[in-house]
Formats: sequence, C-alpha cells, structure tokens
Amino acid sequence: MARLYEYQGKQLLKAAKVPIPQGEVATTPQEVAKIAEKIGKPVAIKAQIWAGGRGKAGGIKFANNPGEAEAVAKDLL
Repeated sequence: MARLYEYQGKQLLKAAKVPIPQGEVATTPQEVAKIAEKIGKPVAIKAQIWAGGRGKAGGIKFANNPGEAEAVAKDLL
C-alpha cells in the first residue's frame, strides 16, 4: 500500500479530475497567512504527517482569518 501525505493524495485526485477542496502546502507561517488570504474564508491548517488521529492529537486547527491562520501555523510548524 502506498503511503501518501494528504496533499499528495489531493494532487492525484485533482489530476484525475476529482473535485477537491481549495488548499496549498506551506512551509512557513507567513505562507499560511498568504494562502488563507487567497482562499478568503475560514480555513483548516493541517500538519502533514503519516498518522491516524491527527485531529485528536492537535494536528488540525481552524482559523477564521489570515492572522489567526499564521498564529495557528506557528504552533503546528
């Protein structure tokens, strides 16, 4: 079985013309803020790890605006 990060799976689905939610990969909190600004609505910031239970472990956070998204990303990254 292939092990993929969520963003990699989304890339494959997009290539197969399957609708996927908006989103991008970021490596810095500043990139997260720019992406959140581009999306223009509340966002989910997700740690890209190979593990089940990311949400329960604190690896998925939500933000209502780009400033909040940047602050959340600082905690995750």
